[in-house]
Amino acid sequence: MILYLDASALVKRYVAEAGSAEVSKAINKAGISGTALISRAEVAAALAKAVRVGTLTQEEALASLQIFRGEWLDLVRVQVTETVVARADTLAWEHNLRGYDAVHLAAATFWQDIMSQPVTMMTFDKPLWVASRRAGLASYPEDLPAFLEMR
Repeated sequence: MILYLDASALVKRYVAEAGSAEVSKAINKAGISGTALISRAEVAAALAKAVRVGTLTQEEALASLQIFRGEWLDLVRVQVTETVVARADTLAWEHNLRGYDAVHLAAATFWQDIMSQPVTMMTFDKPLWVASRRAGLASYPEDLPAFLEMR
């Protein structure tokens, strides 16, 4: 399996929360894992926010950030080029997505086109999950709406 993780999935690898076990399973199952280059800033921002809102201590967040930075080079990093952004423009409009969600979807579909193999999009964002299925990607978790209801 070729696994594309958006930032909502990547954060769960570094912070123990609902969905963390699913992320670990998917990464272990995948032959190759990747994300868009923007995920580096998004994960750091999510960890900083966790400190601001009191979900993590400064030390916990910094430890998670260091692990993430250490594993960053293990991920395929899809470049955010003019081609990807132009695709994101179209996808944002077609699927009513937020900007970075559209960039993630564009990066994942671009990677699928380049690989000429199916790519599985892992996200815990319902609108992005729905859009990824409509755009021809496999999705993980397979039934995100049921997963979200269980929480």
